[in-house]
Amino acid sequence: MSADTRPLLAVTLGDPAGIGPEITARTLADPASARAARGLAVGDAAVLERAARICGLDVEINAVSDPGQARFTEGVIDVLDLGIAGADLEWGKVDPVAGRAAVAAIETAARLALDGVADAVVTAPINKEAIWAAGSKHLGHTEMLGELTGSTRHNTMFVVRGLKIFFTTRHMSLRNALDKLSKQVVEEAIREAYAALRVFGADGRTPRLAVAAVNPHGGENGNFGDEEIVSIAPAVEAARAAGLDVTGPVPADSVFHQGLEGRYDGVLSHFHDQGHIPAKTVDFHGTVSVTVGLPILRTSVDHGTAFDIAGTGTASPGTMAAAFRTAVEFAPYADRIRAEYATR
Repeated sequence: MSADTRPLLAVTLGDPAGIGPEITARTLADPASARAARGLAVGDAAVLERAARICGLDVEINAVSDPGQARFTEGVIDVLDLGIAGADLEWGKVDPVAGRAAVAAIETAARLALDGVADAVVTAPINKEAIWAAGSKHLGHTEMLGELTGSTRHNTMFVVRGLKIFFTTRHMSLRNALDKLSKQVVEEAIREAYAALRVFGADGRTPRLAVAAVNPHGGENGNFGDEEIVSIAPAVEAARAAGLDVTGPVPADSVFHQGLEGRYDGVLSHFHDQGHIPAKTVDFHGTVSVTVGLPILRTSVDHGTAFDIAGTGTASPGTMAAAFRTAVEFAPYADRIRAEYATR
């Protein structure tokens, strides 16, 4: 027997009451997915069976208790059955049982990656209220995975049409994000982003990072705000003095376009919507979230549980399929990721 060289991806179902099971089922049922990787669903077989039925998929659900029992063939979706949530959960409702199932899937998938069984973890959306109702104290996926892997510094990297977008700050108000900007904070964000560019596919080539401005026209020499003068430009100069190929501050109304044209490999944005809006405008269903700073590879959809359409079979699997493809793309770097981030 020859070894199967396709990467093994642990794909969580997300919240069983949301669209996660549907978009996971559609993605894993796609013959292109089966050809590219060994996709192992992680969650509850009953939930996945219900989702496949609602989506009208002609597939066999193969429930296993160990990844070694999976078949990984077209027409079959293998699922590591956790047996927590049944098929009677109400669609589109916050439920602690659903929250507990979502948390267990994340924990199990993370262990598979940490143990080297899985090359990557691909996550479907969870509902924060549901995981909190189940007793979790985490704000979401990233914080949970940070604790599970022992990582204290982890950040989000968006990948859209080859461009990588990073964030100095994320889940805080715009006012607080601007108050948080300092030379030290921006300089550290530059270092983190640049390290990620080296890890995720630079392949020996010097990465090129652009740092966005926050004010119109880059502040017009302080006339439209001084964040560029006080914080961003000094941080860029310090990074350049350290030998990094960094440009900025570049006005935000042009830097993402320039990146997509190939001038830069990555762009550092400074607050949540500054990076989200251009990425999702360019390709809403093709934007993938990658967590950097973890000693495992994790990709994810960049949307929520869509409770309003859960159970209708109409949810688009586009972003989940993109997250799956991105995990396949980055899977060869799994050892590099582990080595870079293992000591965090």
